[in-house]
Amino acid sequence: MALGKISDEVLGTSGNYRLIVGDMGLVISDELLGTFVPIVVYWVYSGIYVCLGSFEKYRLHSKKEEDEKNLVSKLTVVKGVLSQQFLQALVAIILFTVTRSDAEASATEPTSLITLARQFVTAMLVMDTWQYFLHRYLHHNKFLYRHIHSQHHRLVVTYAYGALYNHPLEGLLLDTVGGALSFLISGMSPRSSIFFFSFAIIKTVDDHCGLLLPGNLFHIFFKNNSAYHDVHHQLSGSKYNFSQPFFVMWDRILGTYMPYSLCERAEGGFEARPTNELKDDKDL
Repeated sequence: MALGKISDEVLGTSGNYRLIVGDMGLVISDELLGTFVPIVVYWVYSGIYVCLGSFEKYRLHSKKEEDEKNLVSKLTVVKGVLSQQFLQALVAIILFTVTRSDAEASATEPTSLITLARQFVTAMLVMDTWQYFLHRYLHHNKFLYRHIHSQHHRLVVTYAYGALYNHPLEGLLLDTVGGALSFLISGMSPRSSIFFFSFAIIKTVDDHCGLLLPGNLFHIFFKNNSAYHDVHHQLSGSKYNFSQPFFVMWDRILGTYMPYSLCERAEGGFEARPTNELKDDKDL
C-alpha cells in the first residue's frame, strides 16, 4: 500500500482537504483540525520545553524549587490538563457545528491577508480583554479564589505543560468561553482558527515554561512573557500582572502592572524581581 499523500482538492464549499492513503480517501474537515490540532500542539511544544528544562542557566527557578514549592504532583497536572482539553474539544465541536452554515458561506470567498490580520488582532484583543477581567475577578473574590483559581496557583513554579492546569469551571469560563468569543467576534473561519488557536496555545505554554531562552521571539515581541507571568505566580506579585496571554495593556491602564528586573542567581539561571513596592490590597 502506498504511504499516501495530501491532495489540495477542496471538497464543496466546506473547506475540507482530502487525505489519500493508498486507494482509500479520508476526509478531515477544518472543524476537526481546529478542534484537535491545538491540543497536539500543546503537548508537542510542552515536550520541547521539558527537554530544555535541564538547562539550569536558563531557568527562572531551580529544579529543586520546582519540586519543593509546587503543591500538586505532575501526574495530577497532566490529568487535569487532559480533562480540560476534553471539555474544550466538546465545546469546539458544538461551536463549529452551530456556525457551520456561516463557515460554508464564507469559504467560497477568498480571504485577504489584511482580513486575516484584522481577524487575528481582533481575536487577540477579545481574548486578552476577557481573560484579564475574569482572571482579576478570580483573585479579587476570595470565595472564587479559594475554591477555583487557587488550583492553578498550586503551581508556584510554573512549567510548560501545566499552563492549562485549572479548576474545570475556570478552564471552561476563562479559556474555552474566551476562545469561543474570540472566534465568533473576529469572524474567522474554522481554517483560520486552526492557526490562531495553535498560536495562542504556543504563547500560553511559553508564558508558563519557566525559562528565559536567548533569542525567544515571544520575549522580543511581547512584554507579556514567562518572566512577566512568573511575577504573578509569586506571593509578592499575585495581585499584579493579570494580563494574558498576549499584551499587557489592561495591566498598564488599570494600575496592576508590576515591572520587574532580571537578576542572575548564584547557582545559575535568573530571578524575576518586582521593582515596585506593593500597594495595599484594598486599592485593588
